Amino acid sequence: MGTESENNSVLKEGFLVKRGHVVQNWKARWFVLHPDRLMYYKYMGSKRDSCHRGTILLSNCKITCPYLEYENRPLVLKLQTSTSEEHFLEACTREERDEWAAVIGAAVQNLSSHDAQTPSPSQIKGSTSLQLHNVNLSQVVDSMYDVHTGIRLCSHVEQGSSYTNCFSGAAVVDWFVFNKLALTRVEAVTLGSALLDEASLRPIGVRSADAFRNAALGEQFLDDSTALYCFSQSFQKRGSVKAEKSWSVVELGGKVVKRGYLLKQGHKVKNWKVRLFVLRAEPSFLHYYDPSKDDISPVGSISLRGCLVSALDDNGTPSGVKGKVQGNLFKIITQMDTHYYIQAPTHEERMDWIQSIRLLT
Repeated sequence: MGTESENNSVLKEGFLVKRGHVVQNWKARWFVLHPDRLMYYKYMGSKRDSCHRGTILLSNCKITCPYLEYENRPLVLKLQTSTSEEHFLEACTREERDEWAAVIGAAVQNLSSHDAQTPSPSQIKGSTSLQLHNVNLSQVVDSMYDVHTGIRLCSHVEQGSSYTNCFSGAAVVDWFVFNKLALTRVEAVTLGSALLDEASLRPIGVRSADAFRNAALGEQFLDDSTALYCFSQSFQKRGSVKAEKSWSVVELGGKVVKRGYLLKQGHKVKNWKVRLFVLRAEPSFLHYYDPSKDDISPVGSISLRGCLVSALDDNGTPSGVKGKVQGNLFKIITQMDTHYYIQAPTHEERMDWIQSIRLLT
């Protein structure tokens, strides 16, 4: 199906958080519903340049809504395809979850009434046959870190630069296969890519960094002795992260005014990540959460007292904004002169968020 015809048949689109098939972790994805399929993408700064991650065929699909098996995720719906493949999707509000279920259900019903044929597996782009047997990513990294049996840290020299406490892509693949975390080298590469995606590992050196930047063109993790990786600094400090911040009952006790998925630019590393934003009144705070984690504590908060919020020009890249973005940007400046850059999926959502925040400043 061509891009133009796909674009003309979009029934609904937006962020949902999906549980992975190959590795059972949760990831925010951009979903686009067509009459016969639900396609999902990794949001690469701009959805126009998104990386296609998979397709769910809707013919004879069964919907369970609400799906209440996940204690910390009450807003999940389940799709079961005609081949009994299960997909778990989480929305940001009950209304949004129920709307997705209704629109998908109507598409399934319409396909049934037209006696639609299911495409062959060769027609399904982005699907994968790899099964990594319910791998838990944090346990994998813990095992890699083990002093006695973990992966060996080495020093490498590449093009005149010296790198310490690192390991090659080939060494990682060897270690995964040896420890039976993957059955084949192809599965091991998929697991390595998942750890990069999760930011538990990071690429260093020219070879691996180039592959990571060009991830949309193919596999981002390299089974190669010249591609270098190391543990991310955020992982190395993970033991003290939760102790650094405590959230007061008062701050989190305000009335919830609005919830939704938005993209936020990081303060130190200027990359864009999908966050679940929750706007609270009395006291006025904007909290943001990592939707990939089951943790019910926010990863950050913005006190809205005396802050300024404004839309940013969609023409060109505004000052302070890094990377290629699609627009619909707005900025919050706190009383302490901290600048937050946030991107909404649509123009309407941007204006709605700005107006809702202004009422609480």
